[in-house]
Amino acid sequence: MPTSTDELLSQLLEGIERELPRAVALRHRLHADPELAHGEQRTAAAIAAELPVACQRAAGTGLIAIVGDGADPGGGRPGDPSAPGVDADRGGTPPAPVAVRAELDGLPVRERTGAAFAASGEVMHACGHDVHMAALVAFARAAYELRDELPAPLAAVFQPSEEAYPSGARQLADGELAALEPAAVVAAHIHPELPWQAVALDAGTVNASCDIVHVVVEGKPAHGAYPHRGRDPILAIAELVVALHAQAGRRIDPLHPASLTIGVLEGGSAENVIPERASARGALRAYRPQDRMELRALVERVAHGVAAASGCSATVELAAGEPALENDPRIVARARGLSGRAGLALAPAFRSCGSDDFAFFGALAPLAMAFVGLDGAPGFDSRPLHHPELLVPDAAVAAVARAQAVLYVSAAAPG
Repeated sequence: MPTSTDELLSQLLEGIERELPRAVALRHRLHADPELAHGEQRTAAAIAAELPVACQRAAGTGLIAIVGDGADPGGGRPGDPSAPGVDADRGGTPPAPVAVRAELDGLPVRERTGAAFAASGEVMHACGHDVHMAALVAFARAAYELRDELPAPLAAVFQPSEEAYPSGARQLADGELAALEPAAVVAAHIHPELPWQAVALDAGTVNASCDIVHVVVEGKPAHGAYPHRGRDPILAIAELVVALHAQAGRRIDPLHPASLTIGVLEGGSAENVIPERASARGALRAYRPQDRMELRALVERVAHGVAAASGCSATVELAAGEPALENDPRIVARARGLSGRAGLALAPAFRSCGSDDFAFFGALAPLAMAFVGLDGAPGFDSRPLHHPELLVPDAAVAAVARAQAVLYVSAAAPG
């Protein structure tokens, strides 16, 4: 029976080590058969078949499995994704679960790794989700061996649609996971730029918010030989892109991370014709809520002003995306203290303007995301996330599972 946090972590790590061969084999199967967001039916079935307890469907194709505090696989056949979870009350009020999240979906990328277990179609696990899932299965199986001694139930959350909207995390935060009232939600994510056998665990904001904007400029079509008879939306959209980047650099405090990117420009069909309309699509990212709102307002002001100056009109559509990801200081402090016991060094402080819908869980409970390094891993050829040649080494399954265990124990510890 574990008598301390250190002893519990030690026993969980020993259990993970025993589960690794099975978990690596599962990783290969998942990697070879990826599915896109909200279509992860085979992926969910493969995960459910490996879990030691019954699981419930969540957010459509997602899964939640509860380990500990009397959770009883007798409530449904283990591995049956249609079976409801069971919360058996052993007397008294059970502690709130700690949720550990992994993502189910792949990306619309054709794989070029040459691995024996490579995907053969137009979908690929190019962001490490296959590793995260296999690691969480290994951790859940290890936790099941200690289920009666866990300080809080483990909610193993296999989330659909991290890579596309609608966000699976937001659906879970509004639905099945909210019903569990978790004490905390934690996750580990691989990162190719951080050192191997190290984790980045930092308090406060570690990822930016992300909103998508679509600006349409309406003009008046004309022949290019008679430009004075038209109102040119192409010229207006070009000036708009320059103005947006310039104003973002003057309206946001440079000491606080924020960025504006216009990634798509569309308009026209002939080289000598002024078209009726042109459009731009882009992304707005920020750490602070006030900067997020300022970027949104900036797009509105600049779009209407530049369009009007060109004799055109503009409409702006904004799709609100992920909030900024805030790591809980208490969980992070404990996890940093325990990481060495799991064979994980502490990486240099790491924050980015990347975004992750994991941040939606912040509406439910304190969060903690650890970034698990790959740089320097044996046999690993460094590639960025989402690259068709990114092949995460099998050894990362163990590293991610150990990080998940550290985060769980840190979040479940009393006080």
